[in-house]
Amino acid sequence: MTPTLVRQHLPHAGPRPRADLGARARDWSEIQERMLVPLYEAVYERLEVGPGTRLLGLGCGSGLALLMAASRGASLTGVETSSPERLALARRRLLPEGSGPHARAGARLVWGSPEDAADAETPAYNLVTAFEPVGCLAGGSEGLGELLAAATPLAERGSPVVLVGWGPPERCATSSVLRIATKLADPLRSAGRWRPALRDDLEEVAQRAGLRPDGSGRVACPFGYACVDSALKGLLSTGLFDAAIAATDQAQVDKEVTEALHPYRREDGTVWMPNVFRYLIARTV
Repeated sequence: MTPTLVRQHLPHAGPRPRADLGARARDWSEIQERMLVPLYEAVYERLEVGPGTRLLGLGCGSGLALLMAASRGASLTGVETSSPERLALARRRLLPEGSGPHARAGARLVWGSPEDAADAETPAYNLVTAFEPVGCLAGGSEGLGELLAAATPLAERGSPVVLVGWGPPERCATSSVLRIATKLADPLRSAGRWRPALRDDLEEVAQRAGLRPDGSGRVACPFGYACVDSALKGLLSTGLFDAAIAATDQAQVDKEVTEALHPYRREDGTVWMPNVFRYLIARTV
């Protein structure tokens, strides 16, 4: 689903086969990114996103959340810092070659920091979104803090800033699968290991960024896949299993994740995992 699920690429010792980052980005765009659509819809509905909205999307990935905001009439800027492959897919969605009838008016896509999206001609933003869920990787919110520090000066005073996190493990079936990442990556003892979401994760991020909390909500976002292979591709596209792959190998991770998916496989071969995500609306001061 960020950045939309938190992704972190970790160094490791010894040569490893290079992942096909283009294929991974396509798996994200075609399989995984859509899982958070109910969350995007709930946030946009609550904040009445429309023609007067000037949105800055942090970690925009392959651009689905931006596309949904554009369909409501918002003008938007997306910033991506982790995956140029995902950003290339966002450009195809929002800025088709030739800027023909399918181009989204006012859309800007930037590789780098939010500061790279600032210029004298761009009005201040009145909505900032960070849809990559925090509270899933240990240390996963550190990069978000840096993005927020650079982004909030570009927004009008009192503008909403949306932060997203995983719900409690008992409400997220996917947690049992993500624990595989922790188990296999443990030899690295890295900051990229999965951990259960904590109640105040989002509030702590907002506080460190100097934001004022102003409401929150929870949204059901089930992860549904056509088959186990599709589920495996979608989950690995998040980057949450990168440390596990570095600590073991791709085949081992594929095997254990596939086994962990079996309880969620239905009679027709599809995979269904109910999840709840939480969002926090904070305000710039």
